[in-house]
Amino acid sequence: MDDNVLEDHIPKIGMEFETEVEAYDFYMKYAKVTGFGTRKLSAHRDRITGNILDISFCCCREGFRATNNRCVTIKNPRPEIRCGCKALMKINCRYSGKFRIVKFVEEHNHDLCDPEKSYMFRCFRQMSNIQQTQVDVAQSCGLAPKKIIDVMAKEAGGIQHLGFTHIDLKNYLRTKRTLEIKQGDSGGVLQYLQRMISEDPHFYYAIQLDVEDLITNIFWTDGRMIQDFGHFGDVVCFDTTYRKHRDGGPIALFVGVNHHKQTTVFGAALLYDETIETFEWLFDAFEDAMMGKRPKTILTDQDQAMSSALASKWPSTYHRLCVWHIFQNAAIHLSNVFASFKNTFAADFSHCVYDFEEESEFLDAWNEMLEKYNLQDNQWLKRMFSLREKWALVYGRNTFCADMVSTQRSECMNVVVKHYVNYKNNIVEVFHHFQRLIDDRREKESPEDFKNAQSSPVMTFPLEILKHAATVYTHKIFALFSEELRKTIESKIEGESQLETSVIYKVRPFHRANEHMVTYDSIEGSIFCSCRKFEFSGILCSHSLKILTFMNVVQIPDKYILKRWTKHAKGGTSRVCDVGVVTVDEKIRKKQRYRELCNSFMRVEIKAAESEDSYTSALDCLLKMENSVDGMIGKANNVTIEAKDGDVVVDDETNESQIKGLKPKGRVTYHSCKRPKNALEQAISRKRKPKPKETKSGS
Repeated sequence: MDDNVLEDHIPKIGMEFETEVEAYDFYMKYAKVTGFGTRKLSAHRDRITGNILDISFCCCREGFRATNNRCVTIKNPRPEIRCGCKALMKINCRYSGKFRIVKFVEEHNHDLCDPEKSYMFRCFRQMSNIQQTQVDVAQSCGLAPKKIIDVMAKEAGGIQHLGFTHIDLKNYLRTKRTLEIKQGDSGGVLQYLQRMISEDPHFYYAIQLDVEDLITNIFWTDGRMIQDFGHFGDVVCFDTTYRKHRDGGPIALFVGVNHHKQTTVFGAALLYDETIETFEWLFDAFEDAMMGKRPKTILTDQDQAMSSALASKWPSTYHRLCVWHIFQNAAIHLSNVFASFKNTFAADFSHCVYDFEEESEFLDAWNEMLEKYNLQDNQWLKRMFSLREKWALVYGRNTFCADMVSTQRSECMNVVVKHYVNYKNNIVEVFHHFQRLIDDRREKESPEDFKNAQSSPVMTFPLEILKHAATVYTHKIFALFSEELRKTIESKIEGESQLETSVIYKVRPFHRANEHMVTYDSIEGSIFCSCRKFEFSGILCSHSLKILTFMNVVQIPDKYILKRWTKHAKGGTSRVCDVGVVTVDEKIRKKQRYRELCNSFMRVEIKAAESEDSYTSALDCLLKMENSVDGMIGKANNVTIEAKDGDVVVDDETNESQIKGLKPKGRVTYHSCKRPKNALEQAISRKRKPKPKETKSGS
């Protein structure tokens, strides 16, 4: 017997316990401090009542392993544990209402374990429901099993106090994956969508089935995304380039820009293919989710199927092509021209895309470029010229685009997505990890909201119009406005002319040859610049500000302040999540209760650890609370929970009973987590590859 074992922990003949569970817990504590494992050996029950009359607890090394006759040779036999140990404790309640120790054998026929390593015995290793919840939360955050157990062991004060080992964690995760496999990808997706609807009453999703009732396309958005679309959905970037998950289908994102110039997501979709029919269904689902509202402007790449679907479903939405993709395709189709005229052609082509304010100037420059480089018969340029209204800035200056000329927002989101979703993830994991991405993006918006509410930007010039801008605009938009105001110093008024009640000014920036015509009407308080920056980006240009400051206007006219760029862009509406009463699934509610209790107990722990008296008081209250909760749990076991797993709400056109699974797609194998290279990057890589040296054979 170890001398460190307290006398109260040693079983003695005649000791009594209220229940057999209490007796077994006592023997388990004795075994742990002594250094051996336990198990239940045998028990006898009353034939009429079924109550336990006596039960024996023994050492885990009691008896011998039975002979296995099923297989003669075993590749990896388990080590022999049992050695016929006779140590045990027997309790009996035949003669009284309590369980009394009637037999106790203390001696073991083997060496005992170091008590510090007793936690490795199987009887002391068990993951509680709370620990399973912690593991689920950590796994949903993308933590690997090794990091999960390291964090939990650190919180518990060491692996020996955790209650399970890394093997138990792997077994739990394997069992969880096995259940998911039995459920299938389609069942897992539907269960995830059901949970999201339980948590968010405004969560929306749509599923498209093929003729065989297999899922082909899935679109989803939540209440916060719908709310953000109501505030910032006037301009949308749509892209389908990211496809890094196990099934290889594209992940389509509807994104925009908020009042902090941050990228915000309005909706997402997993698509089977990129056909006209698929995009038409997707645009209908998006419009339905947004309660019939369509974006005023949408930016996409040069996908023909996407363009046809937009023309069919959203004819009133102004469709612009991504300028970055235009240059990318130009580098492919005009590679010889770029190589022959390295600097001049790129500058002339960029000049046609960005610099002109009048259509006639653009047409003249375009024809001059074709003639200069002998490209009159180039078929690609002819096709691009037929689409000039979708990419040339001269045709888009009158349309609000939130100062975006490319799908860079979507491209940036694709870079962000790869940090959350990779080629190893199945479709269910894609949903979970994508939600992490959304949560992280929203967390980045909160500090900006706080900064705008609790601080003011620094003004480089003590001008009244700048002070007014500081009270109206967010910090990011104020910085852009301040830069435009700074440019007014570098501009000069070269002439003016009267037209009825308006005055037309010629404003020319220093070191620039082109002039801008600014029309100002002092009676109506209106101002218009030929560069049309306000119409395109929603912020007054430096040319207009030059005239306003010249006319001693000390405040930005109200008609030239877009609400979407102000600090109160989201003002005047209630939170979506606060509307409606929703029946929450019991499993989800259990996790919510756990998180709330963790926060409450954390505050108590911090205060109670300050002194010995507060620690003792808190510990006593905790023990009383534990006993009270144990009694409530016993009563709660009789309550029937009406919530059932598998109740899924789908869109009106889809019936859950129809769904037979996910439509299989050829699995894509990736050799790395990097995104596939586009055509331009592939062309550059080919040029950079060194040519193989020719080897001369000796004569």
